[in-house]
Amino acid sequence: MANFEEIKIKPPKLPSFSKRKFGTIVIILAVLIFIFTGLYTVNPEEVGVIQRFGKYINTTEPGLHFKIPFGVDKLTKVKVKHVYKEEFGFRTLQAGVQSKYSSRSFDQESIMLTGDLNIGDVEWIVQYRIKDPVKYLFRIRNIVETIRDLSESVTRQIVGDRSGDEVIVLSRKEIADEIQVELQQKLDNYGAGIEIYTINLQNVNPPERVKPAFNDVNSAKQEKERIVNDAWQNYNQIIPEARGKAKRTIEEAEGYAINRVNRANGDAQRFIQMYNQYKFAKSVTKTRLYLETMQKILPKVEKVYVVDEAQKGLLPLLDLGQGGKK
Repeated sequence: MANFEEIKIKPPKLPSFSKRKFGTIVIILAVLIFIFTGLYTVNPEEVGVIQRFGKYINTTEPGLHFKIPFGVDKLTKVKVKHVYKEEFGFRTLQAGVQSKYSSRSFDQESIMLTGDLNIGDVEWIVQYRIKDPVKYLFRIRNIVETIRDLSESVTRQIVGDRSGDEVIVLSRKEIADEIQVELQQKLDNYGAGIEIYTINLQNVNPPERVKPAFNDVNSAKQEKERIVNDAWQNYNQIIPEARGKAKRTIEEAEGYAINRVNRANGDAQRFIQMYNQYKFAKSVTKTRLYLETMQKILPKVEKVYVVDEAQKGLLPLLDLGQGGKK
């Protein structure tokens, strides 16, 4: 047998690092991890809630901040300026110019009994924002579910105190305001850290089965209001005109009475003055009155015949009808 020489293959020699270099690299990596996991940024519409080993430490404002890394400090960002929305009785699938809504039925939320034992289909929106991030995070386990349950409870209570006409037509704004006040009070009692921004009653309609009858009632009410408005319009047009005519007639009568009284008083005063003059100079006054009277009468006479009192008869040759006035 042939003799084979044993060949030994040696592994490649790895570059050797000293313990000092290795320690330096570890320290650098630890510092980088410490910096990049410890620095954080809070956006303008947010605040940062810091927990250290699960316990709340502080709340940081928008900007660049630092926390202890490696799970010691936990950061939770809360949008305190964002307005959240919860919908009841409907769901918006896509908001926009032409919003899309879910075709599902949410009657379990929207069907309510009114104070006069009618049924209303009430759809509404609750808009809110976070005013206390610490209470919002730690006081209530499921804050969104709590807001929905409280909102539905308060709405059913207030709708149950109103008549069907008030809920559907007459007092929608007052009902929304009352729901907002009552819901805010309950959330404050629970320490939820929530501020109700607004309550909007969307569609408030009767159920589908009674819609035709309800529409007929509404049409009758609208027709009644139209007739009443037309009557008031005619009233406001005719009555002031009649009052104006009556006032004008009264003023004309009063003016005529004052004129007649003043003329009568003037005639009486003139007669008294003439009588006083007549008493002191009867012949002169009598002649003056005669002449003044004749001056008023003669211009109106078309023909004047002068007859001599001593004449026994009229001259047969005198043509009294020619030559105009004589």
